[in-house]
Amino acid sequence: MEQASSLIKNVSNLSEEEAAQDTPFEFWGPTPREARKAAVAKKKGLRDKRMTMKEAVDAYVKDDMSIGIGGFVNTRVPVAIIHEIIRHGAKNLHLSFQSNSICVELLAGAMILDDSHISISTAEIAWWGYEIIGIAPLFRYLTKNGMIKVDDYTNYGMSARFKAGAMGLPFIPIKDQGGSDMERVNRGTMVKCPFTGDNTYVIPAINPDLGIIHTQVADQNGNARIFGALCTCPEIAQASNRCIMSVEQVIPTDSIRQYPNLTEIPYVVVDAVVEQPLGAYPGAVYGYNWFDMPEMLAFRKVCDDFRKTGNKDGLKEYFDKYVYGCETFDDYLATRPYKTIKELKQNDQCQPIII
Repeated sequence: MEQASSLIKNVSNLSEEEAAQDTPFEFWGPTPREARKAAVAKKKGLRDKRMTMKEAVDAYVKDDMSIGIGGFVNTRVPVAIIHEIIRHGAKNLHLSFQSNSICVELLAGAMILDDSHISISTAEIAWWGYEIIGIAPLFRYLTKNGMIKVDDYTNYGMSARFKAGAMGLPFIPIKDQGGSDMERVNRGTMVKCPFTGDNTYVIPAINPDLGIIHTQVADQNGNARIFGALCTCPEIAQASNRCIMSVEQVIPTDSIRQYPNLTEIPYVVVDAVVEQPLGAYPGAVYGYNWFDMPEMLAFRKVCDDFRKTGNKDGLKEYFDKYVYGCETFDDYLATRPYKTIKELKQNDQCQPIII
């Protein structure tokens, strides 16, 4: 008992610097301690956080930062924010996401074309690909050529890691990876449970410098509603030091207060609100639009052609026309026929949301 008391006393007297030195694990982004300090320092008052996309990205996107990407594969993915980040440029990015497709492929394509403007160094993932369409060609290219480091988890594992970050914990125990081949491809570790003595797999928290999210609606303060699958977006927003949120619609705060139980992301963790209809296009947004599968197939073909041939012409043509050649995401959307947009909205079948 005396030994235990002495140990507790010694640990509690450690300085932050000594505690940090005693931890060999390297977080690819802010440490939980750093993230906690950032959360405490945030201003908690209500304020109008509406910005243009360019203003938001200019304010919060920097070199050498960790970015947590919301959405799931092709659903409610923050494509509009990604377009602006590519135009803005940022080097040595550390990406983290549960599962994603076109957002991370767009960043990879921009890196392949000019890594002095934008580049990815590490990725903490569950899945980088297009679901039923197939694996992502540029991910295959980057990994095959040793251009990025990858830390690979299950979908549940990545969700749990963001949950740990949102809770202010440095790690979280899970049951779906220990004793499997996943132990070979991620940075979790097996420990002995202090309560049962059983072997328990624990994985590190994620606290990105910046979370990027696309939701259906929010008020000007950043209180957001999400309909359909949550896609780990509340956890990513709450785990991140900063958060840019694009939305289909900005709604009155009175509407938020009328149904407070519908708020999935609280204003206090959001730093910028950008109203951007079709902000996940060509991905889907429940209640607004369905997937544009032909567009996804077309972009994937451009990427796969490069992977197979090494010829960057098609990739460069796509980026010059649809990303660098567009001042805003609305300019990009204007390249799509009205008939296409109309069909995407009809195919959503007006799934119910409350605004």
